[in-house]
Amino acid sequence: RQAKMQQGSIVNIHIARVKGTPSNSVQEANAISGMGLEGDRSCAKGNMRQVLLMDKETLDEFELEPGQIKENITTTGVDMSQTQPGQVFFIGDTITMEIVGECEPCGKMNALQPGLLNRINHRRGMLALVINGGSFKVGDSIRLEP
Repeated sequence: RQAKMQQGSIVNIHIARVKGTPSNSVQEANAISGMGLEGDRSCAKGNMRQVLLMDKETLDEFELEPGQIKENITTTGVDMSQTQPGQVFFIGDTITMEIVGECEPCGKMNALQPGLLNRINHRRGMLALVINGGSFKVGDSIRLEP
């Protein structure tokens, strides 16, 4: 079947500065080409897990708050579980990121909710690399090229 372009917007942005501590909710972030989000502990050249994207619709379904599963960018209007590695999405007009694969749920999921690990399997969001960086903010458009 023909994949159609999905378009939505960014509802939350989180920067995880220190491993094991809650991530900070921010209104604006800077994506650095080939690195990730400025100030985030996953921001590193060669890291394949630079940015984690999750859709609010899935969070709502599992009764989770934005940022709880450590996603960096929370979207609405784009079903992240339907994206494929190699797909590119645009934030605003200039920022591009490439999907590298799904984020495997880890044991921390069950600390949030008993049994969540199994229930959220294959729906814990998608990891992406920053191709073309830039500054973006809550409310910006995000669109996925088919």
